[in-house]
Amino acid sequence: MEKGKRTRETITLGSGKLYITKFTGELPENETIEQDTNLAGYIQGGAQLEYKPEFYTAEDDLGKVKKTIITKEEATLKSGIMTWNGDTLKKLSATGRVTEDKQKGIRKVKIGGIENNDNENYIIHFVHKDSVDGDVRVTIVGKNTAGFTLAFAKDKETVIDAEFAASPSDDEGTLILYQEEIDIEA
Repeated sequence: MEKGKRTRETITLGSGKLYITKFTGELPENETIEQDTNLAGYIQGGAQLEYKPEFYTAEDDLGKVKKTIITKEEATLKSGIMTWNGDTLKKLSATGRVTEDKQKGIRKVKIGGIENNDNENYIIHFVHKDSVDGDVRVTIVGKNTAGFTLAFAKDKETVIDAEFAASPSDDEGTLILYQEEIDIEA
């Protein structure tokens, strides 16, 4: 199979890279997002995308007439971030503030205080590289809504489990942008 040929028989194996950058109103090209400066950190446990629609069904008492409509949609992207720093924590906290003292070599992150809510949305962009079957990209716009736990254990790495809730990324209401490589037609 040549690279780029994803079919219904394609098996997707493996994890990928997670990129996070501020959302300024429009999704840029993949190459713009996929810069080392936007890498959230290396992840552990892969990434999980969840889409949950809610429906309402109207039905008559005799069960002869029925109509179902979609009333709500939710999308979340979850991932465990294994390599991180204070800048990563800022992107995971709406009330985070980062300052750096280059003379002392100290980065400070203050988290908390509802009045410090920056109300920022971020582009969360997961890339699964597959040199055989073609790459897959999942992109949402949103923010971490799960908070985080920093567990410092003597025999285990500290992994931050982030859960990003999607917001619409365009005027069509798009919550998830899924991209896969396919064959190029001549």
